[in-house]
Amino acid sequence: MSAAHPLSVVNAAIFDGVSAELAEGVIHIHDGVIVGIGGSAGPAGQVIDARGGTVIPGLIDAHFHAYGTELDLLVLESSPLSYLSLAGARRLAAALRRGFTTVRDVAGGDPGLAKAIAEELITAPRYLYTGAALSQTGGHGDPRPGDLDLCAGGAHLAEIVDGVDALRRAVRDRFRQGAHAIKIMASGGVVSLTDPIRIPQYSAAEIQAVTDEATRRGSYVAAHAYSPEAIAHAVTNGVRTIEHGNLLDAPAADLMAAHGAFLVPTLAAYDAMDRRGEEVGLAPISQSKNREVLAAGQRAIELARAAGVPIGFGSDLMGVLEDEQLTGLRLQVEVDGALETLRSATSVNAEIIGRPDLGRIAVGARADLVILPGNPLEDPSILWAHPRHRMVVKDGRLV
Repeated sequence: MSAAHPLSVVNAAIFDGVSAELAEGVIHIHDGVIVGIGGSAGPAGQVIDARGGTVIPGLIDAHFHAYGTELDLLVLESSPLSYLSLAGARRLAAALRRGFTTVRDVAGGDPGLAKAIAEELITAPRYLYTGAALSQTGGHGDPRPGDLDLCAGGAHLAEIVDGVDALRRAVRDRFRQGAHAIKIMASGGVVSLTDPIRIPQYSAAEIQAVTDEATRRGSYVAAHAYSPEAIAHAVTNGVRTIEHGNLLDAPAADLMAAHGAFLVPTLAAYDAMDRRGEEVGLAPISQSKNREVLAAGQRAIELARAAGVPIGFGSDLMGVLEDEQLTGLRLQVEVDGALETLRSATSVNAEIIGRPDLGRIAVGARADLVILPGNPLEDPSILWAHPRHRMVVKDGRLV
C-alpha cells in the first residue's frame, strides 16, 4: 500500500468510538495512523475542514457478504467465482463509500479477493473473511431443494461438511488460506429451503471440533443461530459470536453473557426482505420464515443489553438489497439509541475482530474516519443519510 501523506481534520467535534461526550480538536494523521489530537493543523499536508461537523471512527460491518450477489442460494452457488469476485468488488466499493472502512465477511471470501484488495487492484474496505461457512447436510448452507437431486454447487458462501474429522480438516484449510475466523451454520435460516428455522444444527462434538481448532489457532467461531436452543447449543460448545440471534430469550441471553459471547444483530436484512421480498423474488417459504424473525430482532437486542451481552452491528444483505446497509443503523438506533449503536458499529465490532487499532479515534489507531455534517447523537438520521453528505477517510486517505 502506498504511503498516505500527512493529513489534518479541522473544525470538527470528535466521537472517539466510546465516550458519550464529543471532544473538540484537530486530528493529525501521518502514514495512515492518528499521531495526535489537538492543537492546530500541521504546516504541511492535506487539511480537511469538517465545517463544524462530527468525525466518527470508520464504521465496521461485522456481517457482510462480498459474494452475496443473489438471494437464491442455488443460483449463487452455481455462479462462476470470477463473476462473484467482480460483482463483489462493486459491493465492497459501495460499502466503503457509505463509510464502512472495515468489513468482516462471514460466509465467503478467499485469498484471491483479499490479495486484490491488499494490492489496491480494487477499492474496498479493510477485508476480513472466513471463507465459505460450514453447513451440515440439509442445513442453512445447503442450497438444494428437497425434491431435486443436485450437486451442492461451488461452496462460495457455504460448504457442506459433516463429521468431526472432516470439519477439522476444513477448518485447518481455511486458516491455511488466511481466514480471519470460522463461520458455522448452527440453526435453520430464512433463505434456505429445507431446514426448520429453530432447530439446532451440528452435533455438540462437531461444534467442539471447530471451536477447538479455531481456539488453538488464536481465532474464534461465529455461528448463524436464531433460536434460544440453537444459541445455547453454540455458546456452550465454544462459539464466540452469535450472528442474528433474533429469537433470543432471557435465559439464552444470560448464557451468552456467562460465556463471554457477542451478539451481532443484522436487522437490515429482515426489514429489507419484508419490504422488498416479493420484488426480488424471495421464495414464499423464505418470506414466511422472515416474518417469524423480523418482529423479534429488535427485542433480542433489548434482552442482550439487559443481560450485559456486548452487541455489535452487521447487515447481512444479499443481492440488490445491499443498498439498505445504512438502514441497519436506523433500525438499531430505534431500539438501542444512537450512542450504543455507534459504539456497536465501531469499538465493539473492533473488539469482536480483535483489532484495538480500529473503531476508535485515538493516538496510535488507524486513520479510518467518517466526517458527518452534524452531530449524530443529536440527529441520528445523519447516520443513514445519503453517502454524498459524508466524507470517508481510510488509512489516512480521502476516499
